[in-house]
Amino acid sequence: MSHNEKQYSAGAMAGIKVVDLARVLGGPYCTQILGDHGALVIKVEPPQGDETRDWGPPFHEGDASYFIGLNRNKKSIGLDLSTQKGRDVLLRLLEEADVLLENYKPGTMEKWGLGYNDVISKKFPNLIHCRISGFGSDGPMGGFPGYDAIIQAMAGWMSVNGGKDKDPTRVGIAAVDMGTGLYTCVAILMALLEREKSNQGQYIDMTLYDCAIALMHPHVSNYYLSGGKVPEITGNQHSNLAPYDKLSTKTVDIFVAAGNNPAFRKLCKELGNPELSKDSRFLNNPDRLANISDLRDELSELMKNVNGEDLCKRLLLAGIPAGPVHNTEQVMNHPHSIHRNMAAELDWYKGTGIPIKFSRTPGSINSPPPKFSEHARSILAEHGFSDAEIDSLAADRALVEERNKL
Repeated sequence: MSHNEKQYSAGAMAGIKVVDLARVLGGPYCTQILGDHGALVIKVEPPQGDETRDWGPPFHEGDASYFIGLNRNKKSIGLDLSTQKGRDVLLRLLEEADVLLENYKPGTMEKWGLGYNDVISKKFPNLIHCRISGFGSDGPMGGFPGYDAIIQAMAGWMSVNGGKDKDPTRVGIAAVDMGTGLYTCVAILMALLEREKSNQGQYIDMTLYDCAIALMHPHVSNYYLSGGKVPEITGNQHSNLAPYDKLSTKTVDIFVAAGNNPAFRKLCKELGNPELSKDSRFLNNPDRLANISDLRDELSELMKNVNGEDLCKRLLLAGIPAGPVHNTEQVMNHPHSIHRNMAAELDWYKGTGIPIKFSRTPGSINSPPPKFSEHARSILAEHGFSDAEIDSLAADRALVEERNKL
């Protein structure tokens, strides 16, 4: 949301309190969504801080862009949960909380005497406790750490992603982590909705591995329904659809998706060769898939002397999905990105806007990402701690106000 856009509501999640112990990407991405829509998100950071504060350059006042892109609309407090006093503070923060999100290694909360079954569910029966981990706590991979690229490799993503050289390649965004963050957000909303009926909280067990497998569409379906044919790398082309490909024009690379016969006929007409759609090699989608190299050669020849931007406009007007290949600068400065408020600004902060557009209760960006433990004293005061108690917690290093640099 741009800095000058009028705010209309407190947000759809107003009144929901989230205690966020998560670090790095999946959890913070989830809680930023909740914060964008009005939830109170208290980010509890370990003594060294969320490590993504160091994942730069670039930096803003010591915090890396990686951290800044995931942590707006949150308040930060540094606590050392390895100390009893730090854990006691956490339990105070959990009073009146709706959600606890953490991504510690399985067993960590239990080691600290904060396990869901033994402690959390008994002290806070209405609390929704959600854990994100790499693989879960049990099973052959239980307890092992997981990072986005490792899970991409293990869950099959790299086996279907790559270029002409067919070299398995990591997807260029952390889609496993962010996909897990989105699934986790959905799970939390479901649990909150169910709690309205049952008046009970519950434990949510989210893993990067499960979410990555769930996102392997259509490759899993193709594998099962083809009798076990293993999906391979298709580059920019689609495994089930043609033409669906990046093609070069005189001015720019474009992506075209003519997903059915009428669209393919329109495409051939717009490219000045309507007879191509009647070629026996390209009559129907299975034909086009079987002759995909010939199809690409024919379309490339028709496009090589064409202005790509103009062609995209003509194709879109004809009802055919098409678009130029943009870089990040072009995306964030595109008139449609601006129109949709997807280039956000607030004071020094610039980032992506809010993609969920409500008619009555829009989200908003009300605060930039916090400095480490920036809100510690105000958070503790709001939870009934006196100034003397806060000073004592800081002296004992249970409350951490400056990062411990590793």
